[in-house]
Amino acid sequence: MKAIVVTDQAAGTAGMTLTERPEPLAAINDVIVQIHASGFVPTEMDWPSTWTDRAGHDKTPSIPGHELAGVVAALGYGTTGLSVGQRVFGLADWHRDGTLAQYVAIEARNLAPLPGDVDFTTAASLPISGLTAWQGLFQHGRLQAGQTVLAHGAAGAVGTMVTQLAREAGAYVIGTGRAADRTKALDFGAHEFVDLDNDTLKDVGSVDLVFDVIGGDVQQQSAALIKPGGTLVSIVGPVEARPADGLAVDFVVEADRADLGEIVQRVRDGRLRTNIGDVASLDDAVGALNPTTRRRGKTVIRVLP
Repeated sequence: MKAIVVTDQAAGTAGMTLTERPEPLAAINDVIVQIHASGFVPTEMDWPSTWTDRAGHDKTPSIPGHELAGVVAALGYGTTGLSVGQRVFGLADWHRDGTLAQYVAIEARNLAPLPGDVDFTTAASLPISGLTAWQGLFQHGRLQAGQTVLAHGAAGAVGTMVTQLAREAGAYVIGTGRAADRTKALDFGAHEFVDLDNDTLKDVGSVDLVFDVIGGDVQQQSAALIKPGGTLVSIVGPVEARPADGLAVDFVVEADRADLGEIVQRVRDGRLRTNIGDVASLDDAVGALNPTTRRRGKTVIRVLP
């Protein structure tokens, strides 16, 4: 099968190549999915799981990508709940070969049924961004209606999901980013926008929840804004700045069929819009994943036309 592989961590995405790899085999409780579209997160090149297996052994050449939408091609021994020919989408295991390929082996529990009225490109953009926003807001942030959310990176793939889901839940959303992000952040539902290069973050006042995708000094400033009992949720690693009288949570997104179902239903009924930037074929994936300009949303690779 055709697949994108990486072998050199120092080279990052520039070291990607399109090559032939053996088709994966289904282990117990696995599903083989013929991939129609795959999402990609640039920071994958910094994740240890891209380069080593769970025992810490080198696993290169490895296939990156963890978001997928496609059709079940085969079932492993003992696999239940899905059927051959079924449309699915989901989040592949961090330590196994990923989804920038024609086929992937994935545990059935990491997949959710994909309704026929949601196209594969849209579905492939949802798992990491959607699950990160959903789990950060509702499981870790315990968001309630009437609260105020400070959403960093509000024009990005995760930030636009955070903004929409928080607003739907009845929160007041203050988005942040660069000056050029203002229109997009407001278009996706932010009530206010803070230009981190030119505005003063502390002027936003007190907030109940900070969703941090930046870290560093921005995280430090944000922690000081959190109301007593509020929460700082981070996806950039261990929290360095903690609220004086609140919680600080860092987490890694997890595959969850029920959460995926909630997210895709909101796409179906128009409550949630995707933030897709570039879409390219697998043959053109290396160039698309090494852009010369700033990314404007999620990059999706169409594996099948």
